[in-house]
Amino acid sequence: MENILIEPWELDALMPELFVPEYIEKIASEVLTHYDFSAQSMQVMATKPARGGAIWKVETSAGPKSLKLLHRRPTRSLFSLGAQEYLVEVQKARVPAIVKTKDGSNYVEAGGKLWFVAEWIEPLAPASKDLEGTKHLCRAIGEFHRLSKGYEPPKHAEIATRLHKWPKNFEKIITKMDWLRNIAYAYPEMPASSHLLQAVDVFEQQAIQGLERLNQSSYSDLVAKGNAYWGLVHQDYGWSNGQMGSDGMWIIDLDGVAFDLPIRDLRKLITNKMIDNSQWDATWVREMIKAYHEVNPISAEVYDILMIELSFPNEFYKHLKGAIFEPELFLNEEAVQLIQMIINLDQTKWPVLEEIKDDWIGVEAR
Repeated sequence: MENILIEPWELDALMPELFVPEYIEKIASEVLTHYDFSAQSMQVMATKPARGGAIWKVETSAGPKSLKLLHRRPTRSLFSLGAQEYLVEVQKARVPAIVKTKDGSNYVEAGGKLWFVAEWIEPLAPASKDLEGTKHLCRAIGEFHRLSKGYEPPKHAEIATRLHKWPKNFEKIITKMDWLRNIAYAYPEMPASSHLLQAVDVFEQQAIQGLERLNQSSYSDLVAKGNAYWGLVHQDYGWSNGQMGSDGMWIIDLDGVAFDLPIRDLRKLITNKMIDNSQWDATWVREMIKAYHEVNPISAEVYDILMIELSFPNEFYKHLKGAIFEPELFLNEEAVQLIQMIINLDQTKWPVLEEIKDDWIGVEAR
């Protein structure tokens, strides 16, 4: 099994949703022999078949544990494992502790991937989706950002940073807006094409204005402070990865963490919640930002970047980019409704951003 490389797998209609190929299950059992406990049972809890990742809950002689197959490059996975160790052992964050192997390592390398075992935290439950529960999530990610400052990756780890990538990311989205336009022209018979054409000009202009604002902001001065100054973003934070335990909010699934301006996670949380609520609401947005600010203070300069991020058409691009890859499957009647939902939501966003844009005037820079 030493020469076997783990690959992504496909699911067919007859396979269970949490299917993991047998050869990976065998590697998982072999990985567990590197630990000072005996495994009594294993249950697949989540999979990423398209990327080749999985999580098991393992009942062991030392209590419940999680076993995770990390789908990223081993050097990239070293970065996230180092971050998890730093947050737990140095900063005492509410993040699951890594269980060491018999030889004191944080991981086992098998199948060309890194595997690790962590404590299984019980009980955990999602925060409520009302305003109070949402504020709990905001405080928890603010605390995570604050505690992650000063992290120095292991010597051989790949440095995962998005800190300097905002302008190029904005430019990429602007370019792909034109791709969406050209695809709509190329597939005029598809139900959603005419609706996409009517929408893309507006959102493309929002993106262009967002890039102009970013270039005129304090962004360059902020990122010059460096990776360790800002710390880590989770990149996939929400109700599934921030959960309430008996002693407060726990943050789990850290394998995608990267250095970045921290308000990237907050922006995603706000926009996702506004979609859940079907409209933007100034009270909700203000309370979410204030809850975050209580544990990880936001300066006026950082607030300005947050406002730029909130004004950028991230949701339009996120939900419509599928048309670039599979236009004949994507541009259907369902996409028509999706485009209209995004347009309706966007119309409620701008009055809210106008109302809150000056909230942080006079707040001192950190």
